Amino acid sequence: MEESPGREGHALTYSRPMANGILSMAERYRRPDWVRRLNAMAGSVGGDPRRLVALDGPELLAAAERSLDGALPRGDFGDPAWRHRITSLVRALDAAPLTVVGRLMTRQELLRGLRTRLLLTREIDAHPEIERERVGAPMIVTGPARSGTTILFELLSLDPALRAPLACEALHPLPRRAPGDASGERFAWSECEQEMWADVQPEFAAIHELRSDLPVECVTLTLPSFAGSHWMLIAAPGEGWSMDVGVNYDFERRILQVLQHGEPRTTWLLKTPAHLLTMEDLFAAFPDAWIVQTHRDPAKTIPSTVSTTAMVHWMRTEQVDAATLAQAILAGFAYGLNHSVELRTGGPFGDRFVDVRFDRLMRDPVAEVCQAYAAMGRELTAEHAERIRAYLRDKPKGKFGTHRYAPEDWGFTAEGLRADLKPYIDHFGVALED
Repeated sequence: MEESPGREGHALTYSRPMANGILSMAERYRRPDWVRRLNAMAGSVGGDPRRLVALDGPELLAAAERSLDGALPRGDFGDPAWRHRITSLVRALDAAPLTVVGRLMTRQELLRGLRTRLLLTREIDAHPEIERERVGAPMIVTGPARSGTTILFELLSLDPALRAPLACEALHPLPRRAPGDASGERFAWSECEQEMWADVQPEFAAIHELRSDLPVECVTLTLPSFAGSHWMLIAAPGEGWSMDVGVNYDFERRILQVLQHGEPRTTWLLKTPAHLLTMEDLFAAFPDAWIVQTHRDPAKTIPSTVSTTAMVHWMRTEQVDAATLAQAILAGFAYGLNHSVELRTGGPFGDRFVDVRFDRLMRDPVAEVCQAYAAMGRELTAEHAERIRAYLRDKPKGKFGTHRYAPEDWGFTAEGLRADLKPYIDHFGVALED
């Protein structure tokens, strides 16, 4: 038996494992009563959550269009097939076994994404010069979960010369400023989504803190492309829809153009672990990007990635096949990490990578950031270094409990994971942990 600490001291006890050695999500986590009750309401209408929360592509699009106060956009934001894509996505999500709460969260994201896309398109219709904006040499953090990507992203975002998309502007890039208010209204709009994930499952806060004023990943920024990994992360949609990496990166470049238009020029700071799996496409979209790759023992990172993804799925469905999910994630990140060796040694972009080691980042963050900056020809200023020290000094440790995970929780062994990732470990000299 093992305790799983959650939000604000909440703790759960793991029960016995299933026959295959992997606990079901219901055995790992107890749903809050309000979530359990809302999901149970499906039973009162015949057992189908679709009767309570509808997901219908044309209806969602019409609702988003009605929400705009003004003329509808003329353009397509660089994607002529986007209406077909959203229709296919909604149909696939509607077929997925989502709960009542899962469908409600998903419906809100779809509507918000549609509204955002229409507003972005209308902005370019009104200001076509936006498409001439240059997104130059972004700094992009990537690496597997629990390898330091999030804390590094936050520390780099303290650099006045860098700009990371905050949750409030990623979720609501337009209007740029609410009437009479520079930021407060967008903070309020985004708070419902950022905080609700931990309300739906309190243990999520120990895995990843979401807040309106924190920088967010590219996954969140590109949700309105309806072609990116957000939708695979939350629900694994059914047949009829698939990701389109090229479309997603093109959307990301365009939304960055809108966000930076008319603002003082800075370098974009971006981040998501999923970039590891699509590095060639990333460089096709941002050929002069700097990639800051974090490294840590796969026996720590792979189980954490599985744990996080399984938790996100569990928020919206009762049907999480943890064993299949674990093997799919291992296959994906084993490819991405081992393939990064080839990119670094034989690819045309090998000199655009910078390495950050988890153990050194934890031991001396300022020194590790300093060496990464030096590799990119940047200087770590005294102001930035002091901001890093102050941020870490004031950042509560274990604020929402501890995210505990082990290879055996998900059907792995440390030895097996290290064998699968041997090319990666050997090439980068990744330190193995107890």
